[in-house]
Amino acid sequence: MLLPKFDLAAVAWWSRHPLMSVGVMSKTASAAAADDQAAARRAPGNRRAPASTASRVLAKVPEITLMFWAMKLLTTGMGEAMSDFLGSHSVPIAGIVGFGGMLLALWLQLRHEGYSAPRYWFVVMMVAVFGTMIADGIHDGAGISYGITTPVFAALTALVFVLWYRSEGTLSIHLIDTRRREIYYWCAVLATFSLGTAAGDLTATEFGMGFWASALLFAVLIAIPVVGWARWHWGSVFSFWFAYIITRPLGASFADGFSKPNGGGLSLGDGLVAGIALLIFIGLVSWVAITKLDTPRAQRRAAAAGAAAPAASELAAEPD
Repeated sequence: MLLPKFDLAAVAWWSRHPLMSVGVMSKTASAAAADDQAAARRAPGNRRAPASTASRVLAKVPEITLMFWAMKLLTTGMGEAMSDFLGSHSVPIAGIVGFGGMLLALWLQLRHEGYSAPRYWFVVMMVAVFGTMIADGIHDGAGISYGITTPVFAALTALVFVLWYRSEGTLSIHLIDTRRREIYYWCAVLATFSLGTAAGDLTATEFGMGFWASALLFAVLIAIPVVGWARWHWGSVFSFWFAYIITRPLGASFADGFSKPNGGGLSLGDGLVAGIALLIFIGLVSWVAITKLDTPRAQRRAAAAGAAAPAASELAAEPD
């Protein structure tokens, strides 16, 4: 049996192509970043002086391609299944693993400059787990309805965005290049995970839709910012965060649909679903780390320039 041969270089090029990026479909990432910088300078709420060159670092988030969205969806489902699996065995241990793991991941991420796929996605994974624990813990521990916690988390998410914009004049992830912006970014990510958890459980359980109908609902909702951006010229920043928030209940609905015995679920178990998702996640993170598929262009250029400089010096030092 003949198997098709895949050109890894071609796959890598296509994964980076602007047509594969949501939010930069008709522009390169650098052009989108330039637009974001100009918007930030024009923003009336940006009263702070621009950060000095010395305080800036290379952007610490990946290129926004289809691979980014696939891995984001995977972490949402994995975080849901992991949180439920840990919580069903020991709530104290689950809390230690969730909160302690998130602090460790953030510590590793914040103390290094530039983007690293293993560090970045480790934070996303642990934020997914802990964000799920926050929403489910309030519901299960305090008995507060998802109908109440969902709008509360929505308000908290909006508050993070307001504070971030007032401080920095932009919510663009192309401009996560200072420590303060990175902290705002991770606060927003945590808030969106808790919001998405509450919203997904609200539709699936309290509205009685079940997991698969909820997944279909959020699949339709996530198409709205894509269509809005492509046809109605919605802003790329707004469209990105709209889609980002919806990925959480979408991925979690699929995970619950496979793992849970109720709500139309397939009853595979949280442990099995979490384990399979983790193996796929490790494989994808390893792949993008090796191939540099999601490394920001500026960081790739800087690395190429750094590698070329010693070679040029050696060539210049050679005798005629």
